[in-house]
This record gives sequence, structure tokens and C-alpha cells, in this order.
Amino acid sequence: MLVLAGIAVIAAGFLLRFNPLLVVAVSAAVTGLAAGLDPVAILAAFGKAFNSSRYITLVYIVLPVIGLLERHGLQERARALVAGLKGARVGRLLIGYLLFRQLTAALGLNSIAGPAQTVRPLVAPMAEAAAERQGVPPGGDAIPAMAAATDNIGLFFGEDIFIAIGSILLMKGILEGYGIAIQPLHLSLWAIPTAVAALLIHGGRLWWLDRRLARPR
Repeated sequence: MLVLAGIAVIAAGFLLRFNPLLVVAVSAAVTGLAAGLDPVAILAAFGKAFNSSRYITLVYIVLPVIGLLERHGLQERARALVAGLKGARVGRLLIGYLLFRQLTAALGLNSIAGPAQTVRPLVAPMAEAAAERQGVPPGGDAIPAMAAATDNIGLFFGEDIFIAIGSILLMKGILEGYGIAIQPLHLSLWAIPTAVAALLIHGGRLWWLDRRLARPR
């Protein structure tokens, strides 16, 4: 039961609002010591995990670059681009982004877009500019919220098509625990109808948004 001490450390750390990264690291160290591992073995496990997931450190390069681009007018450029398009509509723009997000997520490219990478600096300003062309007053949270929701829906229902995603492997492991043998490819294939349904349903919401904004005010 001592190996469960790490859970208590996580609960206490989050309750006291300590740094999440520090809490998780201390919890892992406590769990390793309780399991009888020596400090060198624990350090080696940390090093192996970091080395196998070292691509996550790219965020420390990408986010400052996005910040610099925003400071030098990235959002304004995105707004100006959409403002110059005659047929720009919020729904059309977000439907295209939804399709892009689902297709890239289905290929395992989850980090190619996201709230920080694309929604805040590009998609939301472009959607707001399109909404202003449709007569929506500047400001407000409705259009940025719809852009963020589109990103979440595209990722959530697209990533399960990728055969090596964690959720597919988790479902395979749980089913095998109940004696049901199934290949990850079958789970991925059955995720396609759900993704198509999500595309149609949310795409319909976006189409209806365009219709609603086109009504006389």
C-alpha cells in the first residue's frame, strides 16, 4: 500500500496549489522510493521518460515565436486578410478549419494546431473579422468561443482515427482485460463514423450560425 503514497502527494500538492510539475515529480519520486527503487534508478526512469518524450520541449520554442509574431501584428494581418475577402463568412471559415483539424488529428498531427498555436493568433481573429463583415459588432466572446469549440471538436473526434493514439491503446487494453481481443485498426475504423457525424453536426451548427447572422438586424 505504500506505493499509493504518491497519490496522496498529488492530492495534497494540488490542494495547496503548489507548482503542478513539482508535485508530479515529487509524487513519482515518492512512489519509486516506496516501491523499493534506489535514487539512481528513479533518476534513470526520469531521464528515460524525458528522452522518449523530448519533443514536448518544442513548446518552449514555439510559444515565444508565436508571442513575437503577435507582438508584430500577426492578429492584425489575419484580420486584414479575411476582411479583404468578399465571400468571407464565419461558418465557412470554421467549417474549413474543422475539416483541417480532423484530418490532421487523424494522421496523428495533434500538435500542428491548437488553442495556443492557431486559434488565438489566427483562427479567432479571422473569424471575428468575418463576423464583422456580416454585421456583428466588434468585441464579445461568442465568436472566439466558437473558434475554440471547433478546434476541440475537430481534435477530439479526429484523433481516435489515428491507430497509435493513447485512447485507442487504452480501450484495447481494457477490452483485453475482459477477454475481448480486438486490433487497434478495428477501433480506429469504427471511429470514422463518429468523426463524420461530428463533422456534420458541428458543421450544421456553423452553417446555421451563418444563416442567423445573415438575417436583417
